[in-house]
Amino acid sequence: MRLDPESLACAETIFAYNLLRHAPSVSDAMIVLGTNDTRVADFAAELFAQGLARRVIVTGGIAHTNDLLATNWDRSEAEVFSEILLAHGVPFEKLVVETQATNTAQNISYSKRLIEEPSSVLYVCKPFMPRRVYATHAVEWPEVPARVASWETTFEGYCNDELPQEKIVNIMLGDLQRLWVYARRGYSAPQRFPAEVLDAFNTLCAKGFTRHLIPGEPLHPQETRA
Repeated sequence: MRLDPESLACAETIFAYNLLRHAPSVSDAMIVLGTNDTRVADFAAELFAQGLARRVIVTGGIAHTNDLLATNWDRSEAEVFSEILLAHGVPFEKLVVETQATNTAQNISYSKRLIEEPSSVLYVCKPFMPRRVYATHAVEWPEVPARVASWETTFEGYCNDELPQEKIVNIMLGDLQRLWVYARRGYSAPQRFPAEVLDAFNTLCAKGFTRHLIPGEPLHPQETRA
């Protein structure tokens, strides 16, 4: 299902907010976050070919089985991604595969155990995840400089037949809500939310794009619930 013009404009607003547009730079290690979108692995291989990292950690277990991020893979996200990276020419000896992480904080903390005192890291993720990754890094590994890379696109350009607009809007709203919920829990760094981003979130929630929200948690950064 394609979105109506108002919903599409709101989705583009939230998508752009999350796309931090960090310029990738040479780092000790590239950390590739597993997900249901294999284009992340393709993009990571491009960055490695440009000489932007000396080694690559691919992280992600079998994290989602009954939600919008579920895949039909019978292996961990990291295993699927590592095969793609190898097929693109990333040397086997440069790859470390972490198959236990089931959320963003674990992606970072479990990868951290596999790297000895890096001077910097480069995260690679899908385009609407950089802000959440960076906010989580700020809590999990603040002493190490980091950048977050994703390919430049728009919401409409990102979506395809496998990842349709309706599905991605639901996922994005859940991820946006997690920014303030997880900041309150101490899992990630607090963020500033422009009024237009919150207006877009509220409009889309009112239209029923609520399938990836955390039930019982606030729908506004300043809202509190018992």
